[in-house]
Amino acid sequence: MDVEIPEPIHARDKHPGEPGARPWLKSYPRGVPADIDPDRYRSIVHAFHTACDRFRQKPCFTSMGVTLSFLDVQAASGHFAAFLRHELGLAKGDRIALQLGNVLQYPVALFGALRAGLVVVNTNPLYTPREMEHQFRDAGVKAVVILSPFAHKLRDILPALARALGGAPSVIITQPGDLFPAPKRLLVNLAVRYLRKGAAPAIPGAISFRDALARGRRHPPEEDVELSPEDIAFLQYTGGTTGVPKGAMLTHRNLIANMEQAAAWMASWCIEGKEVIVTPLPLYHSFALTVNCLVFMKYGAQNILVPDARDTRAFVRLLQKQPFTLMTAVSTLLNKLLREPGIQDVDFSRLKFTVAGGMALQRPVAERWRSLTKTPVIEGYGLTEASPVVCCNPVDGTERLGTIGLPFPSTGVRLVDEDGHEVDAGKPGELIVRGPQVMKGYWKQPAETAKVLLDGWLRTGDIAQMDEDGFFRIIDRKKDMIVVSGLNVYPNEVEEVATQHPGVVEAGAIGIPDEESGEVVKLVVVSSQPGLTGEELIQFCRERLAGYKVPKSVEFRTELPHTNIGKVLRRELR
Repeated sequence: MDVEIPEPIHARDKHPGEPGARPWLKSYPRGVPADIDPDRYRSIVHAFHTACDRFRQKPCFTSMGVTLSFLDVQAASGHFAAFLRHELGLAKGDRIALQLGNVLQYPVALFGALRAGLVVVNTNPLYTPREMEHQFRDAGVKAVVILSPFAHKLRDILPALARALGGAPSVIITQPGDLFPAPKRLLVNLAVRYLRKGAAPAIPGAISFRDALARGRRHPPEEDVELSPEDIAFLQYTGGTTGVPKGAMLTHRNLIANMEQAAAWMASWCIEGKEVIVTPLPLYHSFALTVNCLVFMKYGAQNILVPDARDTRAFVRLLQKQPFTLMTAVSTLLNKLLREPGIQDVDFSRLKFTVAGGMALQRPVAERWRSLTKTPVIEGYGLTEASPVVCCNPVDGTERLGTIGLPFPSTGVRLVDEDGHEVDAGKPGELIVRGPQVMKGYWKQPAETAKVLLDGWLRTGDIAQMDEDGFFRIIDRKKDMIVVSGLNVYPNEVEEVATQHPGVVEAGAIGIPDEESGEVVKLVVVSSQPGLTGEELIQFCRERLAGYKVPKSVEFRTELPHTNIGKVLRRELR
């Protein structure tokens, strides 16, 4: 599919009322440019090598006390790239799924795959076999790198994938401690096996991650696969505004642009080679991928990987031991940390600010976090289709709580009515975005692409309002999407699974407020089976949906409200 990538917007001289004007530039912090150069690097690989050559022996990624330097990641990713190309025979443009959490193997596999010219398909390890199969089939993956505790789910779907794809993908299984020194590696891997009550299942033909690196090491060093800015780097799956899972095609230029935008935004406050950023959000998520992995790679920062941020007790113990200068989070995570015993004993004296994204930042949480740390929480806004950041609050002390801040450099934002006409100043309208970070389109879905990309402008589906200083505030989000701890849940998918139960006639999924997660899923059901219980239906969904998508409550009704064409009126259910 050929979708034009919008050029950077140069609009300082435009009248604020004209399309593409940027009245928010007057509120930019000192030193932040109006525009960035999205072509500063030819590719993410070019940016990666530039950082590795500059910061060499400096720590790059740390997990459970084990650190890889920039040169370590560069060397290991080169071995993995050689394995992919020469041992598996993968070619430029082939898709590889990474089903990994925040482990040291993730950056090695990520940059290795990109150096081999592959397209990375980030996959949530918590996905059920059904969800994995859909994504892998749609992307046409040729290889999968998966953590051993989740390999049983892949084993179950390999026969179906083989039939659908004309052959099963190559499988690389990694154990959590694979890149640790020998004694610690054995202890960690044994502990995981004990907790999981056994070793990973045998998958015929699967290769261990350590063996893959060893086999790649046998090949002489060579040049990486040549990449262009318009080559696809990621298929980042999202429900978009419709809830139908689609792969957003993010090019190397898209990611480089967003990296440069974020780096320029924070340049006055971040010192190259000196920052230590805590990374509790999964790197497979577009927010952490761009901000933590790429932006702070450019800064030569050390990423402290948190394997499981849901274990807040262990997380607080990590914060007590590890000095850090920056942190990313979602509102619900900050709220949980504030309640965890021992958080008062964390030394926040080096912390500059915390960046919050993924979901709306709750004001009481932000205020309590600032009171505890004596530093601000900087809220931003983005979506997968924009690589992902569109707006961010300033980091110079002029942030405005309750807003999503100002659009990034080289980014155009407009507010339009239902007919696409720009609304008057101060009026609410749908937020649409244009800039070099906007995706190429949806993978193999030209009709869906056409719905959201209009003349280079990306329709977000979010209703926003801009004040006189150019700060934006979201006043209504995508109508039906549910956000659980920063993760998007699309009602269509939950409803489709629920109606597979023989006792369900129809179902409507909605989000309801929750103190811990921000929102949780509630299912409203019409049943034909007397005696069907909510617990039974929840268990049915649990076997088919990732945990955060599973309904937490079920309400039974005799009928659901509908539109005149028969669609369930979720807004009335809410």
